[in-house]
Amino acid sequence: MTTTLTRAGDSRADTLIREFGLDGDILGLGGNPSDHRVVVAMSGGVDSTVTATLLHKAGYDVVGVTLQLYDHGAAIKKKGACCAGQDIYDARRAAEEMGFPHYVLDYESRFKEAVMDEFADTYLAGYTPIPCVRCNERVKFADLLKQAKQLGAACMATGHYIQRIEGPNGPELRRAADPGKDQSYFLFATTAEQLDYLRFPLGSLTKDQTRQLAEAFGLAIFDKPDSQDICFVPDGNYADIVEKLRPGASEPGDVVHIDGRVLGRHEGVLRFTVGQRRGLGIAVGDPLYVVKLNPDARQVIVGPREALTVKEIKLHAVNWLGEGDLAAHDGAPILVKVRSTRPPVPAVIQLSDGKASLLLDEGEEGVAPGQAAVFYSPADGGDRVLGGGWITGTV
Repeated sequence: MTTTLTRAGDSRADTLIREFGLDGDILGLGGNPSDHRVVVAMSGGVDSTVTATLLHKAGYDVVGVTLQLYDHGAAIKKKGACCAGQDIYDARRAAEEMGFPHYVLDYESRFKEAVMDEFADTYLAGYTPIPCVRCNERVKFADLLKQAKQLGAACMATGHYIQRIEGPNGPELRRAADPGKDQSYFLFATTAEQLDYLRFPLGSLTKDQTRQLAEAFGLAIFDKPDSQDICFVPDGNYADIVEKLRPGASEPGDVVHIDGRVLGRHEGVLRFTVGQRRGLGIAVGDPLYVVKLNPDARQVIVGPREALTVKEIKLHAVNWLGEGDLAAHDGAPILVKVRSTRPPVPAVIQLSDGKASLLLDEGEEGVAPGQAAVFYSPADGGDRVLGGGWITGTV
């Protein structure tokens, strides 16, 4: 870690800000910071609170905004779930202590319509959804961003771990400096227009550095745990939430081997995902994995591990952030992530009749429809995010 001599009169926060390279024009807006209003999306967690406090101390005209997204009794009492009751209180308290305005916007109906309902319907269709991507795409980077502009903000800042770099053809989305906290997989749907307005001040930091700043700022939440679960699924039980949103949707059916043998029964397709090994409710000699879901026939198809390997991924709703348009990149080599926890692997983009697919250099296991395939540039070691698309099927 780079060390910097403490100047006379410096606080620990001042020293850390300088040491972490956050003492310049960190938003790239130029001029006097006080001339720029910045809306900060505050979830009540450490990252967004540090972001708001950092920008306030830098002299920007900060306005904190927290979205009330849901109000489930079990969730609002649990630490580690964002945008719930305790988190709204934490965000408001931090803003009051630091002296910048803070507003809570009721987005419950919008969130249910844009995120929760699709989450349930996607599971029922036999897909594995990523509601956090939809929340960023349809609520935070759409509705909230529009609200920020209406408030006269020069930009909107968030606590995401991702970097926005000015490139020769405009801003580029880059992976975070901390590989363990990088959130680029969940932000692939960010459009070029949105990226022009967004800022991510923590993208160059590690989580430990962010917590150091939080403690130096005197924030009460400096040691608050990170969010672990999907915010509206506080106990991690997705099937129960789908049942609440779509009563009677969980119908029993057969567990079927890929060779056609019926091996047992299940309590609902929505309780399974491609690649799953545990909880199949069957006892056979060799390990079996969920290979495919057939919701129309209420079948969970299982097979050996090698049956999970795919070489081609079909996509829809591709968001392209590279140079030019996607059509000019037919046959182009890229790196692709098929799950948030997987490293990027080599692939080739294929375009046919307006549809996109990926040909993987090597087979990948457990690629689930409903997840995202996120593109990275091989030219810089996979640092730049080129966009991505939603997985509809595999071969």
